[in-house]
Amino acid sequence: MDGKITKVSIIVSKGSLEGIYPALIMANGARAEGMDANLFFTFFGLDAVNKKRIEHIKVATVGNPAMHIPTLIGGLPGMSGLATHMMSKTMDKLDIPPIPEFIEMIGDTGCGMYACKASVDMFNLTKDDFVEQVQDIITVGDFYDMAAGGQIIFT
Repeated sequence: MDGKITKVSIIVSKGSLEGIYPALIMANGARAEGMDANLFFTFFGLDAVNKKRIEHIKVATVGNPAMHIPTLIGGLPGMSGLATHMMSKTMDKLDIPPIPEFIEMIGDTGCGMYACKASVDMFNLTKDDFVEQVQDIITVGDFYDMAAGGQIIFT
């Protein structure tokens, strides 16, 4: 074995712009490098593939030390929307697609996309609530079986 990574399984647990994009970028990069890649959406990460939420993902401005703004200011009405707008403009300039388009693009490359059964049950969701790229709703045990022999990345 030459030590190269051949398979990655990425856990998406956050439902904010800065929580979802790293996983999408890593999955896209893995597929571009010829690696097998799977995305496992759990807890609020399900928003990235939820038909009702996918178009409404925002930057988390409260409790986010990387924003470099006081929590009080981050909690002001409109701050999350403003931060999201600014980040979206920058990503557009860098030719990074919006989340719905990115999900579709990555799905077209053969990346597996799965929803966590426990989270789906907790939020009273069904497979119909998700975009078509979500192949199945699986248990954590199923995820570990799928991830066997590869790297697991938690974002």
